[in-house]
Amino acid sequence: MRHAGSRWVRADLRARRGQAVLTVLAVAGIVAALITAATLLEEGTNPWRSLFSQTDGAHVWIHTQEVPQAVRLREIDGVTQVAGPYRSAPVSVVQDGKKEPAALRALPAAAPEVAHPVVAEGRWLDQGQLDGVVVERSFARELGLRLGAPVTVTALSGARHTLYVRGIADTAEQGFYPEWTPGLAWVLPDLLDRIEPALGRSEYVTGLRLTDPEATQVVSQRVVVMLEDKLQRVYTWRQVRAAMELDNRLLGTLLALFGVVGLVAAALALANAAGGRVLGQLRDLATLKSMGFTRAQVAGLLVVEHGALGLVGVALGTVAGVAVIAVVLGPSAIAPAPVLLIVAGTALVVLAAVGLPAWRGGRTPPIPAAPSAPPRGHLSRLARLALLVRLPPALVLGTRDAFTRRVPAFMTVFGLAVPMMMITIGLGVWSTLDNFQRNPAQVGQHAALHVRPGKLESASAERLAKADRGVATVYQGADVNALAPGQARSVRVRAIGNSAQPYPFPVVEGRMYAQPGEAVAGQGLLDLLRAKIGDRVRLTVGDSPLIVRIVGRTVEPDLDGEVLSVGLDSLAAKDTVPPEFYALVLKDGADAGEVRTRLLAVSGEGLDVQRVVNPAERLTVIRVLVVALIFVLSLIGLANLLTASALGLRDHALDLAVLKAMGLTPRQLMATLVTGTGLLVILGVLAGTAVGASVVTGLIDLQGHTSGVGAGIGRPPSATTLVLAVLVAVGAALAVALIPARRAARAQVPVTAR
Repeated sequence: MRHAGSRWVRADLRARRGQAVLTVLAVAGIVAALITAATLLEEGTNPWRSLFSQTDGAHVWIHTQEVPQAVRLREIDGVTQVAGPYRSAPVSVVQDGKKEPAALRALPAAAPEVAHPVVAEGRWLDQGQLDGVVVERSFARELGLRLGAPVTVTALSGARHTLYVRGIADTAEQGFYPEWTPGLAWVLPDLLDRIEPALGRSEYVTGLRLTDPEATQVVSQRVVVMLEDKLQRVYTWRQVRAAMELDNRLLGTLLALFGVVGLVAAALALANAAGGRVLGQLRDLATLKSMGFTRAQVAGLLVVEHGALGLVGVALGTVAGVAVIAVVLGPSAIAPAPVLLIVAGTALVVLAAVGLPAWRGGRTPPIPAAPSAPPRGHLSRLARLALLVRLPPALVLGTRDAFTRRVPAFMTVFGLAVPMMMITIGLGVWSTLDNFQRNPAQVGQHAALHVRPGKLESASAERLAKADRGVATVYQGADVNALAPGQARSVRVRAIGNSAQPYPFPVVEGRMYAQPGEAVAGQGLLDLLRAKIGDRVRLTVGDSPLIVRIVGRTVEPDLDGEVLSVGLDSLAAKDTVPPEFYALVLKDGADAGEVRTRLLAVSGEGLDVQRVVNPAERLTVIRVLVVALIFVLSLIGLANLLTASALGLRDHALDLAVLKAMGLTPRQLMATLVTGTGLLVILGVLAGTAVGASVVTGLIDLQGHTSGVGAGIGRPPSATTLVLAVLVAVGAALAVALIPARRAARAQVPVTAR
């Protein structure tokens, strides 16, 4: 009996190879997306977690103007160990014609016990090679540095020194470059004294390792009180962890959303396919029952047949997901626990999806004439409407056939609507990225270039920038760090332009500041300070208080939105004179690369000219992701469509024979069959598109709000895009449905129920 059952399963699978392959590929794509999502979401935290463990990292980092007393810091309740203090000096690294800001940190040849960098390539500093430097890995990758490569650093005095890369290391001290600036490199104390002999141009960095990481805020507040005006800035492990998340978390969230909803759609497709096959195999099942198969055995055969397709897809998806993670993030990024959880959960969903149709199949009575005909004797409202408007008979018959079985029809519509909804959301994500790319000012990138004086005087740098024919406006700017009240940590204060002529920050709520003492803030900063528009906040910049009233909220993609934007006239003169940089707004049609080349040439390479990076450029991979997920979702929809077509042909095989006898042409028969399937397709596609278009902006804004960027960034797909998507989906579906309809309509021998 076992052999008979296995032969029956193999024969049925061979009879529907195309549908079986689609089901396997759809489930595999969903599982791969879920594994990738889980890894990216976990990896969004794991880089910091694993690095913190490897480096015995510090929970609080303090930057001071003078050397703090490590003994007093160690006496603070909750502090177990102190790293440093280490002297740090700002420099510019010149590499391949680019100048990048960096901090040279003096560390001894013997790596410290607390917050010691982990060498990934090469070796640590050596007294026998005083010109050696160890570069933080993300900074080295950005500059294209390799072991043994020469590196030219320029001190604030203008003196140049050539160093050689002896090692590349990881650290949990700060986030990845360039999201976290300046870049970090370590040298021996003697070398730093030679590069920057003036102590007034340097700062001292101290790390505190705590017994309880949750006590960070309390310890930081005590540090602020203890050091008072000596303190320049403070940041904690939470800020470093958030910075290391980068775009992985956005990618992971998007993949998770597509994966979970796609899994629901795949489960519906499996259930629909299994239910359709049960209806089409009633005579076969009745025969098996008459041969002595029990209900459990018949149900088991159906679970094995349909569940096997899903489980094969789970296996292929697992292999594909693990392979993608291994290639993109490395084998060490693969977390066995989430992968096993996803595999087990997906397998359970697959078995549950086919379990109910299998149970129904097991209840088939053991009689040869098992009823398999669809319900008859009624017309749907849509069919009656088709009669009233006098549609051709073939279309009226097709309209009637679409809803012969209402539950399978609903399952087909729903199974097509869910993938189409997610496809519409994917198009909305694409549209949002396009909007960022076309309108960088809407994400704070109104200026295309930032110019720093470099070796020139500030006045000369401003004069050269204004004289270029491609520059429309030049805004003076400065970035400073400020201590947040009650948080005992630093936030970024960005000052560009002045209150009379403010830099056009993208204000999406409230208004732009119009006078000194007013500011606009990112969502992340508002959440951090628990403030709202209209509140006054007090920050401390160095030893100067900064009291401002927040009058608006901006879209802020940097630093998790923890940025306060003000005019230069709101800051003390010591923080703005001379300006730290100049933000250049270009004329329409001007090319940023050409303007940068001209400025470098006219200044004799004296200026430091950097192009402002649009956040959309960092998210290009999302476009690839959207295309891949649309492909997987299309497979799910196609599997549902093939099930609906097969069930329609099965239900109306006798009708086709009668209609042929009545004189309907093959073309009219094809129209009848395609109309029945096409109506379900149109309803599913339109419903999914409508729901997706109505929620996509809200979903994107919700992600923006929770990530600190802020709401107001979401853009729905254009009407043209939606119309094209609907036409392509419906057209492709009808083209697929036309193939079996044409075969059935042109059959010479009337089709009869088996």
